[in-house]
Amino acid sequence: MSDASDAGATGDEKPFRVVLAKLGLDGHDRGLKVVARMLRDGGLEVIYLGLRQTTEQVIAAVEQEDADAIGISMLNGGHLALSKKMIDALNDADVGVPLIVGGIVPEGDVEKLQELGVAAILGPGSSSEDCVQAVREAVAASA
Repeated sequence: MSDASDAGATGDEKPFRVVLAKLGLDGHDRGLKVVARMLRDGGLEVIYLGLRQTTEQVIAAVEQEDADAIGISMLNGGHLALSKKMIDALNDADVGVPLIVGGIVPEGDVEKLQELGVAAILGPGSSSEDCVQAVREAVAASA
């Protein structure tokens, strides 16, 4: 039996399930659609919620789909506020899945996001391998 960091590749392990969403009013979803394809091609199951989701909708999807991680895309400069809101909502709902943030995050905000509890931050140009590895490592670390 393989350990959790190998799940999602092949074999008898159930692939990791990742909920992907855009929080708030940010209408730029092309990058998140590309990431969804990358993760699927990497052997993970993707539950794509799309645009204009609330934290409550994301948490409901995580619970209904028995997801292992959440990926949110930030391209509107709201990464600090929306990530905090998502982390707070996860804590309030007692849902223990890691949050991965992708998109435009200034270098100076990376540490702030990590302090909030964001498991991984992926910027523009992240490879398929980077994305899949970030999810696997975040899930393994939260187990």
